[in-house]
Amino acid sequence: MDLNFFLEILGIPSTSGEEKALAQFLKEQLVLRGPNGIQVFEYEVGDGTLNLLFDWSGTGKPSFVFCTHLDTVPPFIAPSIDLVNKGDRLPDGKIAAQDDTIVKGRGSCDAKGQVFSMYNACLELQKEGYTDFGLLLLAGEETGSWGAKAYTRDCPGGAFVLVGEPTDNHLVSASKGTKAFEVTIPGRACHSGYPEHGSSAVEKFVDLMNTLKLVEFPDDPVLGPTTWNVGDLHSNNPQNILSPEIDFRIYFRTTFATDELIQNKLLGACPPGTVVRAFGGDTPQEYFHEVDGIPSKPASFGSDAPRLTKFQRKAICGPGSILTAHTDKEYVLLSEMEKAVEQYVRIFKSVTGNKQE
Repeated sequence: MDLNFFLEILGIPSTSGEEKALAQFLKEQLVLRGPNGIQVFEYEVGDGTLNLLFDWSGTGKPSFVFCTHLDTVPPFIAPSIDLVNKGDRLPDGKIAAQDDTIVKGRGSCDAKGQVFSMYNACLELQKEGYTDFGLLLLAGEETGSWGAKAYTRDCPGGAFVLVGEPTDNHLVSASKGTKAFEVTIPGRACHSGYPEHGSSAVEKFVDLMNTLKLVEFPDDPVLGPTTWNVGDLHSNNPQNILSPEIDFRIYFRTTFATDELIQNKLLGACPPGTVVRAFGGDTPQEYFHEVDGIPSKPASFGSDAPRLTKFQRKAICGPGSILTAHTDKEYVLLSEMEKAVEQYVRIFKSVTGNKQE
């Protein structure tokens, strides 16, 4: 594997909304560095970003598609590369199982490591004489799967899509759903020295959080507990005035047991006068995960897979750990990417019946 090329890919900042430069680089370089026979199709997402399909089938409609995303979460972290010895402690506290090469930096495992591994798997398949496959690179996964939605809107699907995410090279057997809401809680402003004359929206927010902590969501035998997180929290009152309003977003990761319960549970916990606006999400998913020798496990993170509805079957698999993705400890090992290439090829052959076109 050409790690210098991988470092070039990592060295191009591509945080969500800024991934077009990476798309343009890959559009040129993946063709230049690969053998003849690759066609490139470019699709506008609609927000200034691009989706790219590298097609080996010659039709623009490959049956089997390797797919991952171009964008990363902020901030950009420049790449670095180093050797590790067996027994060395890795950035996340794990111990290196063998002498290896470690690549750090934003996107190393989420998901430029998948871009690089999937491209190398495509080159291996081409070398072995296979042709009915493609590599789909999507924009905007980290901020709402905008590229996947646009591709599904405008483009053909196929028989099978293999989505690259950091899964420790496990196939994902099932993944949690998501439910997102914008919430506004009203209060009544007054001088904070006389709180009896007002009503603090912040205090109501605290009460809501405490109420939600006590809600007993049923555990799912496959996906486990339902979790939630709050972000975009705003109350612009000065410190000496009770808050007249607080607004925030709340994001649930749902299971097969709770996906349909969430909205009613949230509404039942909110104080009177609260405005709740649902703004999207995905249902929990089950995936293809039956390949001899490749372990499987459920996942609690989201991906583009639920939005790629024109594909008949789907799988998720890739190198690196979701626990270092989105952190300053993000890394991937060369051995993990090499294993991913071998597994991607094996999954392709398993799905297609190991027949050359």
